[in-house]
Amino acid sequence: MTHPIPARTQVAIIGAGPAGLLLGHLLHRKGVDTVVLENRDRPYVEKRQRAGILEQGTMDVLRATGAAAGMDARGLQHDGIELRFAGEAHRIDFPALTGRSVMVYAQTEVVKDLIALRLEAGAPLAFEAEALDISGIEGEAPQIRYRHEGAEHTLTAEYVVACDGFHGIGRRIMPEAGKRTFERVYPFSWLGILADVAPSCDELIYAHSPEGFALHSMRSPEVSRLYLQVPPDTDLAQWSDDRIWEGLARRFAIDGDWKLATGPITEKGITPMRSFVTEPMRHGRLFLAGDAAHIVPPTGAKGLNLAAADVTLLAAALVRRYASGDESGLDAYSEQALRRIWRAEHFSYTMTSMLHTSPDDDAFGHRLQLSQLDYIASSKAAATSLAENYTGLPMPGLDELA
Repeated sequence: MTHPIPARTQVAIIGAGPAGLLLGHLLHRKGVDTVVLENRDRPYVEKRQRAGILEQGTMDVLRATGAAAGMDARGLQHDGIELRFAGEAHRIDFPALTGRSVMVYAQTEVVKDLIALRLEAGAPLAFEAEALDISGIEGEAPQIRYRHEGAEHTLTAEYVVACDGFHGIGRRIMPEAGKRTFERVYPFSWLGILADVAPSCDELIYAHSPEGFALHSMRSPEVSRLYLQVPPDTDLAQWSDDRIWEGLARRFAIDGDWKLATGPITEKGITPMRSFVTEPMRHGRLFLAGDAAHIVPPTGAKGLNLAAADVTLLAAALVRRYASGDESGLDAYSEQALRRIWRAEHFSYTMTSMLHTSPDDDAFGHRLQLSQLDYIASSKAAATSLAENYTGLPMPGLDELA
């Protein structure tokens, strides 16, 4: 069931993706009033396919705050990944190197879990509520004008958090004065598929090949998620199911008898590859979190986890503000969040540039890639660095929210 949307709240949250829903969950548990506005309908939000890897810190937040029942029941814990290159496979053992692991659990499932918890708690959540304008962010009572159920409404809050993605209103409202953006567009995309076939691996495979990058992931023991590098102007209609499976098989090939299992493809899509960061992530009483502030290429599995880190940090700061009046965490939010964001941007860039084939047929660059992959496979120090970044840094603010 849905609940009435009040005209006033302490924290207004725009966007019911994982960032907005998790922030609302964390604050509601600590007695901070929130309203979540989402411009899409509930079925769309619950079916929106995105990331599927949860870092150790993201798992810790969900478990510590009572949001992990679905993850622990249906998620697939992974203790490593496999790097494939030059016809060989090399496993990176996460627990042995860092004592940490990751979880395969689709973003759609995280979102559904958090929606259910919010509605069960009676916390306001409005779907098909489009934010039209945000005003008064430099004062003490910012307002969101939004359209819902055919009428316009105004929501007054003490703080507004925009978790509404790259194209949302939150970042557009931020004043241009003092705002800086950084962007890198990569010269390739991913062709991704969902297939009704049991995964051909126990852990994710990241493959470097002369034909281009490929990734073997999964959504469940019965459903595989796979990607292969394609040019950015790729016409999806030119990729038949047979062509996709044949291309994947060649890129995953290693010396030995390993074979890629195939099955019915139920979904296809093209994902562009880019990096984006906006600074700062706060102006007055408006804060940015998740994709509203940053985008990473999916090679490093950081998008969802960065969003979780943003809102965990911000939630701890807001709880402190309402408990004691201490605003130091809010003042430090942007700087602290950006420190983690740039670390994740660098890791994602490193993984992307190390594994993808250059469209310029750069033989020198190709040999550098093989050298770096060989270094990771043969050096404990290099493997540890990859494992530490992949499984994620400690989650700031978690101790205050548990």
